Amino acid sequence: MSNKGIRVKGSLAFGVIGDEPTVTGFLLSGVGERHPKFGDNFLIVDKDTSKTAIEEKFKILTKRDDIGIILINQSVAKDIRELITAHEAVIPTILEIPSKDIPYDPSEDSILILAARQLYGTDNLSDKF
Repeated sequence: MSNKGIRVKGSLAFGVIGDEPTVTGFLLSGVGERHPKFGDNFLIVDKDTSKTAIEEKFKILTKRDDIGIILINQSVAKDIRELITAHEAVIPTILEIPSKDIPYDPSEDSILILAARQLYGTDNLSDKF
């Protein structure tokens, strides 16, 4: 894992990709921002949001040098699993979170599976959690 070319100065912002209740909650807590150069640091995903739109927002957020953590609903992360798995940089860190309607499933979290593989030598999380 590498962060070549990333210089961290000051505090870093969050990026949020998820369903309306999740993103709205984070926006109400003060996480949202409309950057003059980069645009919004969030994307509300609904049934009409294309996979391409999700992929593009994810790519934009991962390239921004002012984003430290990207929070993404696990149900949305499934749609762009290949991009999340390919993301190797430490910053921004990708965290999959549950949504109001869909609980978190550790067996679907590629970051957790990678950590389990490194720690336990297995992808089977059922006996670990």
